[in-house]
Amino acid sequence: MADFKKLLKDVFIFKEPTPQEEFILKEKESEKIHDGLNEKEKSSEKEKSPEKKKKGLLKNLFSNSCDDEKKDGDSGKESDKPEKMVYVSKNLNENINYLKNRFSIPTNGDVVLREFDIIVKDKKISACLIFYDGMVNGMLINLNILQPLMLLSNLDIKDKDGEKNNISEYINRSLVTHNQVKVSREFDEIVGEINFGGCGVFVDGLDVAYACDVKGWQHRSVDRPNNEIVIRGPQESFNEILRVNTALIRKILKDEDLVAESIEIGERSKTPCSMLYIKDIANDSLVNEVRRRLQSIKTDYIFDTGELEQFIEDSSFMSTPQIVATERPDRVASMLAEGKVAVIMSGSPFALVMPTTNNDLLQSAEDAYVRFPYTNLLRIIRVIAIFMSLLLPGLYVAITNFHHEMIPTDLLFAIEASRERVPFPSVVEIIIMEFAFELIREAGLRVPSPIGPTLGIIGALILGQAAVAANIVSPILIIVVAVTGIGSFAIPNFSMGFSFRILRFVYVFLAAIAGFLGITFGLFVQSIILCDAKSFGVPFMAPFGPKTKSGFQDQFFKAPVWKQEKRPDFLNTKETQRQPKISRQWTQRRDRKKGK
Repeated sequence: MADFKKLLKDVFIFKEPTPQEEFILKEKESEKIHDGLNEKEKSSEKEKSPEKKKKGLLKNLFSNSCDDEKKDGDSGKESDKPEKMVYVSKNLNENINYLKNRFSIPTNGDVVLREFDIIVKDKKISACLIFYDGMVNGMLINLNILQPLMLLSNLDIKDKDGEKNNISEYINRSLVTHNQVKVSREFDEIVGEINFGGCGVFVDGLDVAYACDVKGWQHRSVDRPNNEIVIRGPQESFNEILRVNTALIRKILKDEDLVAESIEIGERSKTPCSMLYIKDIANDSLVNEVRRRLQSIKTDYIFDTGELEQFIEDSSFMSTPQIVATERPDRVASMLAEGKVAVIMSGSPFALVMPTTNNDLLQSAEDAYVRFPYTNLLRIIRVIAIFMSLLLPGLYVAITNFHHEMIPTDLLFAIEASRERVPFPSVVEIIIMEFAFELIREAGLRVPSPIGPTLGIIGALILGQAAVAANIVSPILIIVVAVTGIGSFAIPNFSMGFSFRILRFVYVFLAAIAGFLGITFGLFVQSIILCDAKSFGVPFMAPFGPKTKSGFQDQFFKAPVWKQEKRPDFLNTKETQRQPKISRQWTQRRDRKKGK
């Protein structure tokens, strides 16, 4: 038998695969040491006799508690100790070795370490330059850093007093012709600048290094807004570059009191952020609270304002957003002028504005640019759309199941006739159609853009018609779901619309359980939650709950622009007056002429 197997192997040239060891993820060294210590402790405990434990029981208890306190205290001291700072050495080779180790050179393929010589009066001084390829502008490095240091360094440059500068000042003041240069002794500061698109210059014999801002990565240009589209108003939106975004806001406000305070978030990513406020308008306690929340975030990486919003919002379990996220610089500028605080993050095209009230989420950016009768009409339509999006499916379930007397008899007969052959109760019908509508909407967003609108139209038409023809749902239910979906699209804030989409299912279940009583109970609970909520110390339902003087000035109904004299009083701003009582001075002059 063995010979026959061998013959088959030889005929078919079969070779058995060589056995390979199964891959096992290795433990960390700290875990190995910890396990080893635990085994030693266990073996030492086994060696101890039970008599010794009984004799010194109280002594052992007190000694163990004292030892634990000492250990806890020592561990607390060790954890509180700051990390040891690494400083730039005067020896260039030591700096190069440290840079190679920290940036994983030559394993890291996109890190460029360029060594060159600076010639000062026939004296060669070794130097090096390090940067990330693809994140810097190579022309800036060649013309403003390398060329002056390598070709112009032998010029006899003197200071005002006629005395020659030392090499450090000579390089900083005379040779490096770049406009933004930072001198530092700490490696962490220089490395941080390199990670953010700068370059580091190290010179032999100097215990300082130079960090030059030479950012040059590819980025998206300023474009039209994609989510907050307006017909009349500015057509600019933020992009992913921090300084471009702050410049867009400064271009609108043109106020020297506008402060853009720099804050880094992320232990490893060190993502740059800017906290913007107008220092002679914004409340100091609000500015300090926003700064405190930003500085107290402890995480390794943070990439977008969507994550930042979840770190600093008051309540994470509340469905309604408590911070406005907008991509429009003009809207951020108008909110800053009211006395609010904005946060912009590098890498995110959305700005966060706080504090936020319920009315801020129901207002569109276009409301400020059209005349007040049009704005008030649009706001009334939005409120109706909100109630339709939130309550219409629940009202349909409540009326068809409990409150038949609420609708005319002919309409009731029409509804019952259309539902005669439908095998499901109304609550199951509406859940099926709402789920199908949400599925179509989500699929339309995720598929490629040319197919998205087509998928939504075809999916809605075909599914709706097929569901009615198959007697799965009634025709009037298709109308209810369609009107509900249209109402949800009329909400200007995406996060607020998402909140109503979630709460819609809650009201459907409450209506199925108790009819109008269940819907009333849901509205009562939701009102209590909203009135109790706060956004950075400001009541979410202000100025209506609690009621303040600025209730109808530009919160629910918009007053004419010349009547908006004061800023919202619930923000407690330093300057409450926005404009004088008579802002249209030409009307006053005309009245004087008529009086004459």
